[in-house]
Amino acid sequence: MLTLRRTMSTALRCPFLSRIPVNQVKKTASQLMSYAERCPVMVHAMSYMNGPDMMTVTDEPLEKQCPFFAKEGLTVSDVKSHISSLKDVAPKTEKTAPTADMPVAKATAAEATVTAPKYPSGISVEKTLEKIKLWGKGAEEEMKVKVEEEVQEKEATEAQQSKLFDYEDFFGAQIDRKKSDHTYRVFKKVMRRGREFPYAEDHSTGKKRDITVWCSNDYLGMSWHPKVMNAVSEALKNHGAGAGGTRNISGNSPLHEGLEAEIASLHEKEAALVFTSCYVANDTSLCTLGQTIPGVHMFSDAGNHASLIQGIRNSRVPKHIFRHNDPLHLEELLRKVDSGTPKIVVFETVHSMTGDISPLSELCDVAHKYGALTFVDEVHAVGLYGDQGAGVGQRDGCMDKIDIISGTLGKAFGNVGGYIASTSRTVDMIRSYGSGFIFTTSLPPTTLAGARASIQVLRGEEGKHLREKHQSNVRYLRQNLIEAGIPAIHSPSHIIPIHVGDAALCTHLSAELMNKHDIYVQAINYPTVARGSERLRVAPTPHHTKAMMDYFVSSVIRVWSDNGLELSRERSVCPDECEVCNKPLGIQILQAEEKVCGRSNCTYASLQDIFFTDNRRAVAMA
Repeated sequence: MLTLRRTMSTALRCPFLSRIPVNQVKKTASQLMSYAERCPVMVHAMSYMNGPDMMTVTDEPLEKQCPFFAKEGLTVSDVKSHISSLKDVAPKTEKTAPTADMPVAKATAAEATVTAPKYPSGISVEKTLEKIKLWGKGAEEEMKVKVEEEVQEKEATEAQQSKLFDYEDFFGAQIDRKKSDHTYRVFKKVMRRGREFPYAEDHSTGKKRDITVWCSNDYLGMSWHPKVMNAVSEALKNHGAGAGGTRNISGNSPLHEGLEAEIASLHEKEAALVFTSCYVANDTSLCTLGQTIPGVHMFSDAGNHASLIQGIRNSRVPKHIFRHNDPLHLEELLRKVDSGTPKIVVFETVHSMTGDISPLSELCDVAHKYGALTFVDEVHAVGLYGDQGAGVGQRDGCMDKIDIISGTLGKAFGNVGGYIASTSRTVDMIRSYGSGFIFTTSLPPTTLAGARASIQVLRGEEGKHLREKHQSNVRYLRQNLIEAGIPAIHSPSHIIPIHVGDAALCTHLSAELMNKHDIYVQAINYPTVARGSERLRVAPTPHHTKAMMDYFVSSVIRVWSDNGLELSRERSVCPDECEVCNKPLGIQILQAEEKVCGRSNCTYASLQDIFFTDNRRAVAMA
């Protein structure tokens, strides 16, 4: 084949084909042959080919017949001369004189011998063109084979693709599963009115509607406090909107270090570290601790938040799960692990969906008894409990028992972000090894300034007043709901869960409160809570007035009745006895002066505290 290509190149001397790679010519031979009538060399050559499919000479001017010759600088005259020279090479008959040794018949045959015309190279035209013709037919066959192969390859690819994983179908099926069991989340489009909190505007239906918000984690309304907004405004004017990078690359400032010093002081720790959220703080810190402390085991409360669970999972260390808020079960698990093995006990103080408060002091004591560190999440407690708002640890006088505390700037402090506080070495180790801290843009100046201003307000007298008002409103609303027969679950914290027990019904009740009564309270379904424990999560603030709370209760009663649900003061969703100390929760015990349970999270003790607080208030008012 290579010899044939060289023969063609020498014979035809085409300035176009000589510039095309041989493989390309081979692949496109059939197509190139169809343009032969435009080439004067090929026109002459085809005059010797008797195939039935040969094309006729074009009538176009010579200037357009061979653009390739034109590119070589040949004039029309040159082309004509070249064609003429080719035509002059005509077949000639050479007579062979008979000799005495040659028979007459053989001499006659010799006379008929024709000398085939030759190109300037001397190569036989007929022989060359025959090879060309055969090569063209071969290329055509090759093209047919190639087309067939391409069809087969396409069919094979389609068959293979039919076996490949269909991502879009899978995603669609997952979404359909969520919708079918009524756990698919549809976000409400709510715009809060900063200076009129807790009022807001709902845009979920495309039309603006004035509503009141009853489920916000901005527990004290600090997001719109004048001092906070002024700090944010000044930071924006002076430093811009963004941080500019990670803490290591142009993203660190005196504002970061000032906020961390404020947090460390609040929790009476040596150092603190701020993160973009408390989810990131928990995940990064626990993962880093697990990956750096050799052979460490982690002990996790069964009711822990997803961020704590994820951090433990990412650390890939041995984990042990103890029953929710149960120090005895924790001790049982700790006892099974060698005393010299490093351990970390991880739990929350206030549980966001149940309103439970952990037995903080007892859990810490058990952990330290077996040489474990305590990692305590105070996200739903900071700003709300304790003399300066440092959380349940400050309220219960055991902040020193918390080895590492995590908190948020995005709830009671009214901004965004998270943090940890601990010893200087602990914080520095997590700062140096925690990828969730190292490789992310730091908090912007506006958040840093606003968060610090909020902490400072809540550490002072105004903060104490807000916390007292907050707890008073929580007690008032919970009591009114219970007296109306609404199944409000008792909890010792500021969160009031209203038990529903069905995902579809819970979503429906939430929608009716919004659509008919302009009240926004979010339905809480699986996986945030266990199936069968679906609820409406109510979080009153110091800024909800008594008139607002009365309207809320009457609206819930109306929706309950409209949906055929039972209203009964006799049917309580609270347990008959304390889940920790097993004391009965009858009214007679609540009226007793002596506390029979000393555990910090005892439901009985918290109810007894509420009873005596209300009694004292009633006596004072009388």
